[in-house]
Amino acid sequence: MQYLHEFLMLTLIHLLAVMSPGPDFAVVVRQSISFDRKTALITSLGIGAGIGVHMLYTLFGLGFIITQSKIGFLIAQLVGICYLSFLAFNLIRSKPQSSDGNEIALDNNPRHHKKAFMLGLMTNVLNPKATLFFLAIFTTVVSLTTPFYVQTIYAVWIIFTTVLWFSLVSFFFSQKSIRAKFVKHGYIFERVMGSVLLLFAIKLIWGLIYT
Repeated sequence: MQYLHEFLMLTLIHLLAVMSPGPDFAVVVRQSISFDRKTALITSLGIGAGIGVHMLYTLFGLGFIITQSKIGFLIAQLVGICYLSFLAFNLIRSKPQSSDGNEIALDNNPRHHKKAFMLGLMTNVLNPKATLFFLAIFTTVVSLTTPFYVQTIYAVWIIFTTVLWFSLVSFFFSQKSIRAKFVKHGYIFERVMGSVLLLFAIKLIWGLIYT
């Protein structure tokens, strides 16, 4: 019970952040609509793995070092911006294509699933705002006296709730009734998602210029 207040605060702040639309959300929705539920769930696991990376360097204090090094953090931001822009332009260039049999063809395709996992992982890991977010909540909400094993429990819980949330998003948007409304014009939806990701990249660039 001693750390219940910290735990509840972390949970609330994280849930509000993870449920707000962002690059991760856009990617999972796109995977659900353009491919299938399994692809979206694997992408969600990739996002969870990305959160795990953020948790590792935050717990071991590397996040503080990264953010305190202007050159190091600038490089991290630029890499993140380039990656989001790359994803955005690929989606914006989407063209109409037949979806007949896609789910069967992709269901047992390890290469496709690996690509889906890496998409979730890289989208999350290369988001510089995630670095700042986790560093901020672990330095403001979590006490310096909180044992390392308790902080590890916090980290595992954050990873679990992230995967759970995006799994729910995957289940919702991959429902036949929902998906059927988008699949015939999937390329239009992909262009919209690409535009959303491009806006995030532009927002990051704007923050670099005016900070």
